Amino acid sequence: MYNLGQTRSSRKPDHLLQTPDTFVRIPLPGLERATAIVHASPAIGAQFTQYTVEMESHGSLGPAKTQRFIYVLEGEIEIDGHSGLNAGAYAYIPEGHAVCIKANSPTRAAIIEKPYEEIGEAAQPRFFTAHEQDTPAQPLGGDPDLEVRMLMPDSIEYDFAVNTMTYQPGASLNMVEIHVMEHGLLMLDGEGIYRLGDSWYPVAAGDFIWMAPYCPQWFGALGKKPTRYLIYKDWNRHPLV
Repeated sequence: MYNLGQTRSSRKPDHLLQTPDTFVRIPLPGLERATAIVHASPAIGAQFTQYTVEMESHGSLGPAKTQRFIYVLEGEIEIDGHSGLNAGAYAYIPEGHAVCIKANSPTRAAIIEKPYEEIGEAAQPRFFTAHEQDTPAQPLGGDPDLEVRMLMPDSIEYDFAVNTMTYQPGASLNMVEIHVMEHGLLMLDGEGIYRLGDSWYPVAAGDFIWMAPYCPQWFGALGKKPTRYLIYKDWNRHPLV
């Protein structure tokens, strides 16, 4: 049945809520036997690009000109000889590190790309792979019902951060945040309510949110199971750079 023009998706000057019913799949250069759903890019004012890539078995994603972060949502990939990267695995690929991403089975993955910002004499970032379940969880603000896992090293050579945040049912942020960083957020599990600017949205697994710098933001989890999302932010760089 047609939705008769109704959707939860919403576009405002300082944020975007993009729900699966509005996703459009497109080809991108470097994709073989695969398509992409572009969520955020410079076209919306973002300083990074985030998309979901859907690959058939033996599909591939060619090298990027920028640095790249990949998080496997389902399926299995291999990168530069690192195989068996399944759901929850992730990798960071530095700028200039020309490698392909290959799917060993039908695969969905979140991709984040951003031009690298050099800083002084800092060491260059390094390629690595890891798995979310092996990354220590820390309570946010001392709240045991809200856990954060930092997927990127918190060191000066890396100019962005990617975390997963897990909320127990009923848990919420303890404040409305307003800050200089922008976000790309992919809902992985569960559901809740997100405040973005002066709007309030029901959100659920599969939704994507882009938040511009200084967008007021707050989240509270609903339902009977934990809610989890993957979130990007620019990090470790002065706003004037």
